[in-house]
Amino acid sequence: MLIHSTNYKPKIIPLKGDCDPANIDRAQGIDPTVTLNREKIKEIGNKDVVGYLKRSPTVTYRLTQHEYGSLEFYKKLANLPNSARVVTLDDFKDSTFDICAYMFDDADVFKGTVVYPRLRLAGLSLGIGDPDAIISRTFDVAGEQAVIWQGNNKYYIYLRDEVESGEETKTITIGQGEFANYPDPVQDPILGTYIVKLYRIRGNELQEPDFTYDNGTKTITIQNCVTGDIIKVLYTASSYITGQVPFEPNMNDLPALEANSSSIYLYIPAAGKPSASDYIYRLQSITIDVRLDREDQKELGNREVVVRGIRGKTVTVTLGRILESFKLEEVLSGRNPDFGKIDVQEFSSNITLVVKLYSDYTKQTFKLGLKAKKLSPSDLRGGTAGIDAYVSQNNTLIGEDLIITDDESELQE
Repeated sequence: MLIHSTNYKPKIIPLKGDCDPANIDRAQGIDPTVTLNREKIKEIGNKDVVGYLKRSPTVTYRLTQHEYGSLEFYKKLANLPNSARVVTLDDFKDSTFDICAYMFDDADVFKGTVVYPRLRLAGLSLGIGDPDAIISRTFDVAGEQAVIWQGNNKYYIYLRDEVESGEETKTITIGQGEFANYPDPVQDPILGTYIVKLYRIRGNELQEPDFTYDNGTKTITIQNCVTGDIIKVLYTASSYITGQVPFEPNMNDLPALEANSSSIYLYIPAAGKPSASDYIYRLQSITIDVRLDREDQKELGNREVVVRGIRGKTVTVTLGRILESFKLEEVLSGRNPDFGKIDVQEFSSNITLVVKLYSDYTKQTFKLGLKAKKLSPSDLRGGTAGIDAYVSQNNTLIGEDLIITDDESELQE
């Protein structure tokens, strides 16, 4: 039996912070690429290849979604709790997550789980291609591993517990108490271990503490814990958690948002903005693209990334429009309407862009907003014309700041 896209169930598992796994909803394209990075070793005096070094693989993973007005996936990528209302680019500096997919064949027989561990965000974008388009968002993530779990190890299990007062030595018994419905761990056939990973989140720090596991009693023991520590356990099993399913389709949120559900504002910051006068008309397209220049470091004796960071951030905004008036140029130069001269050398380097997304074209229910500050014009492709065509113009602005929020008040100056 083949595995159809409808039976490929993607999920994200945040590793850092007080947040739990979630479905990856409204996915339109998933494109992981694993480069094995095998290095051929030869030597002088030998015509044959001596062997190959198995260097750490390079994993790139691109996910495209319909924009459906939910902040949830952004929060999972940033390892933020459900209560968070704003996501900034700095939130992605030290965040890390697993992305997995539970796979069934056409007969609904479960075949296994593919897991991309300890990924980090490398970039994201939001695009509205034309006035009739469905709004899309794209995420690029990077990592070093890809694992397929099958056979007796086919289910990838997530377990979470919290350390309470007096539990300096924390014990978790799988199959008993609050974890009575959890399946027994199955031994890794290569490493011989039963627990894939165990993380301890203490404050804002992600730790990998020493622990023991007794396969007879199915008990995990972690020493030197403090009240409030969060323990996240990942292991494989031959069945899933009783009474649960790996992936529950999201039929509650909107299916997708259309271009006519957006409002776009551009202005120089001032109290009370954005206002109706800052609305940009006649736009034909917009793309907000974020690239993160990552600084992720390993250590001697370990093939995994142990320190995560971002050296630099680049936010690129591209606006496409029919050339009908020069309002956008007036905004960029800080001039009043119909001011007699627009000189591109006067363009401000402190422009703010706000994109508001609503549930539908009536724009009565706010869903999600993006705000890019301190933008500077970088490219003006003006007056592009063809035979029997209206003149169009593209404007590009660059910056380093972006927030994504479901709280409309956060978009005001």
